[in-house]
Amino acid sequence: MPLYFFRIRNGRYSGASEVGSECADREAAWKELTNVCADIAGGISRKLQENSEWHMEMLDEQKQPVFRIRIVAETLD
Repeated sequence: MPLYFFRIRNGRYSGASEVGSECADREAAWKELTNVCADIAGGISRKLQENSEWHMEMLDEQKQPVFRIRIVAETLD
């Protein structure tokens, strides 16, 4: 099974996991990404600063992005 890796970006911080997750295919990788993101989204949104952005990406075995979920906090005045 192919390995997929998570990467989180928040402002200047960016970090990728060194331990991969085995997923049967891209659909399974997407489901894993959305499940993990859902588990941590509440904590992330409570800590977001105004006009900031948080990303969680799923990387393939070559550490290239396959999927990305973004949470954006914008001031609209």
